[in-house]
Order: sequence, then structure tokens, then C-alpha cells
Amino acid sequence: MPLASVYPHYVTKVERKGRTRGELDEVIGWLTGLDETELRGHLDAETSLEDLFDHVTMNPNASLISGVVCGIRVEDIQDPLLQKIRYLDKLVDELAKGKAMGKILRA
Repeated sequence: MPLASVYPHYVTKVERKGRTRGELDEVIGWLTGLDETELRGHLDAETSLEDLFDHVTMNPNASLISGVVCGIRVEDIQDPLLQKIRYLDKLVDELAKGKAMGKILRA
């Protein structure tokens, strides 16, 4: 599944809750190390989530992300790719719920 297919849903979710696309991009950048230009490039190229996560350097603090997404604890997911995707989902959920950026970014 391409990042470009889920990104608009993330944008809608966070904007509906009063957050911005810029904040979403910041969260994605924190997790993946992508800057805005690189993120846009992946969106334009319709990079799959698998290829994206295979080629980025995950934030070393990503393992601090915990909680439940779709009824499953993200820290217990065994498949590395699925866990990275759920990390992203969890961060987007936290952003949409109004959590402070410092807490979302595990600062």
C-alpha cells in the first residue's frame, strides 16, 4: 500500500481535530527521519509503506511508542514492518487526540 493512499486520511483525521498538516509532517519526520522535501518525494512517487520503512532510519526513540492500535499493543507486534506502520498510526492518533507535541515526539 502506498504512503500516498493513507496520507490524505491522516491529514483529514488530524485537521478534523484542529491539528495541522505541518504537525503531521513533523511527526512523520520524527519517526522516519524524512524532511519535508523527502516526504513529498515519497508521496509523489507513491512509495509503498514497505519500501518507505525499508529505506528510512527510524528514530531510536520509536521503541518508546506504546499503546493500543486496532486492539493490539504496538509494543507486542512481532512483524517489524507492521510494527513500524502501527507506530505511525499511534503517533497520528496521539496528534489527533490533542496530545502535546513534546509528548508525541517522546522529548
